[in-house]
Amino acid sequence: MNRIAVRLAGLALGTVVGAQALAADIKVGFITSLSGPVSALGIPYHKGIQAAQQYKATVAGRNVQLLVLDDASDPTVAARNARKLVTEDHVDVLIGTSGVPGALAIAAVARETGTPLISPTPVSVPANDNGWTVTVSQPFPLMVAAVVDKMKAAGVKRVAFIGFSDALGDLAYDSLVKAAQPAGIEVIANERYARGDSSVAGQVLKIVAARPDAVFAGNSGTPGALPYLALAERGYKGQIYGTHGLITADFVRVAGTAANNLMVPSGPVMVADQLPAESPVRKIALDYRAAYQKAHGAQPVDAFSAYTFDAWLVFADAAARAAKAGKAEPGTPQFRQALRDAIAQTHELAGTHGIFNFKPNDPYGLDRRSAVVIRLDKAQWRLAP
Repeated sequence: MNRIAVRLAGLALGTVVGAQALAADIKVGFITSLSGPVSALGIPYHKGIQAAQQYKATVAGRNVQLLVLDDASDPTVAARNARKLVTEDHVDVLIGTSGVPGALAIAAVARETGTPLISPTPVSVPANDNGWTVTVSQPFPLMVAAVVDKMKAAGVKRVAFIGFSDALGDLAYDSLVKAAQPAGIEVIANERYARGDSSVAGQVLKIVAARPDAVFAGNSGTPGALPYLALAERGYKGQIYGTHGLITADFVRVAGTAANNLMVPSGPVMVADQLPAESPVRKIALDYRAAYQKAHGAQPVDAFSAYTFDAWLVFADAAARAAKAGKAEPGTPQFRQALRDAIAQTHELAGTHGIFNFKPNDPYGLDRRSAVVIRLDKAQWRLAP
């Protein structure tokens, strides 16, 4: 288990502060996949939260401690990390993790321990969650619907699906079927593979034999390249589509020319410089790029680091309101509940992926304003016409 403890005192990193001052600090427990098959997403998530530290290092005049744990792409480890952060480190909020199974595992711990969770990954929580979990990701159906709109405009009538054999694949498939039917598009295949598989040749042979107008892949990260590589090897010439889980530098590198002209949904952060000056997202998205540049010495080339940046913005906004209310001190169950309630009251908060409006018992805070469609053109993501 890798652990990185980052203590922020004002704008100075590593400043030694007294035990009494630390008692009033707000603690954030961050879980991500720094190793394992989901690390292609987890590492950008980590970079995003580091950029967020550069952007906003204190909340309501209070220092923030950030505790980071690697879940090694294992949902069991993610749950164990969450429990440790809550019971031993007494964090006030959890942020994480990189995959749907891991995020669901953390959500169960958050619900059990009464700790707010801000997930950068799309999650569907049970009715008894009581608002402990929210996600800064767009609802999957909303993003897939944006892609289906492009399919319909292109005259697609039959689409084949291939995706992960896990919760993410199920979510992507269900979203595709739901959006395709009213658009007059038939989903003619439902092929699956595991994230750790090295080949999808058999699944792709079945898809090519069915002669679909288009192929939609419900996957993410580097393992998401497999279907596109296999389709290219088989000479498939139809349109290819995917999810916002593919907007990573590693995916672009591994997929290479096989993913040229791939269309995926995205938050507006990926085209921030093309947004109108009056857009409420443009300023914060450009601020994010500047903070990322300061933290890492390079511009971001993915959408994932922006999700954890947004998670930090949601946390900081809610924590400021909870702290100013003065009803409880950080490190207590009362403060965690106040923070949960403040998150649920988030209203028109500008983030890099859209405008956040949360409400009780609904984990999603973004609407249709958060979705655009981009196209991969010679290894560069561009706004699709």
